[in-house]
Amino acid sequence: MASTSEFSRTLSLLRRERGVSQRTAAGDLGISQALLSHYENGVREPGLSFVVKACDYYNVSADFILGRTLSRKGSMLTSEEVLNAAEPGNVLQGSVMATLQSKLLSGAIGVLFGLLGKLGDKSAINAAASYLGSAVYQLYRHLYRTAGANEAYFALDPAACTMGVADADMKLAETQYARALRSQAAQRAEFPDLSAEALNDNYPGRCQSLTQVLSTADTRLNKLAER
Repeated sequence: MASTSEFSRTLSLLRRERGVSQRTAAGDLGISQALLSHYENGVREPGLSFVVKACDYYNVSADFILGRTLSRKGSMLTSEEVLNAAEPGNVLQGSVMATLQSKLLSGAIGVLFGLLGKLGDKSAINAAASYLGSAVYQLYRHLYRTAGANEAYFALDPAACTMGVADADMKLAETQYARALRSQAAQRAEFPDLSAEALNDNYPGRCQSLTQVLSTADTRLNKLAER
């Protein structure tokens, strides 16, 4: 079986997506609420019979619920998809894990900008692009610096970079983004449908990338908040 953490996270996410309580899901699946809680928290690993029941209950494939694929219907990350993420000459840009993470984030960002495009607010779109652009800038510049490359390539002084200028720019962009969305809400703009069903219909394949990115970040941030 894939890692218990992947299975437990997906199991919990699917239940929340369906909008049912642990008690209801446990009853439907024929187990106690305590046992389902153990499965969702990674305390215990279920047997194959439960995995099959859960797949039928949530209408997903075993590969998906075990964290082996991004597709709810079970299509694995193929060798062709890996090669599509390669440089000319089919030289992989890092490991398969790096390719998978790239696929997850590109899919999630694609859904985000697709939704923002439907909303049609240029300020929100530009602010989101600035936020993500600064994040990529920081990560790449850390790599660039550590690799010993010549930082004269960049206009921003290295000292300013390490003092959090990019962090400040991201915070400003986030503030502008939130302000633009609030302005749209005040004008009673029609926001896109964010239900799981609508996202699956409008962004097949990529929707699961968004779901996994959100779930992983939510778990990580919640642990930080509990400290």
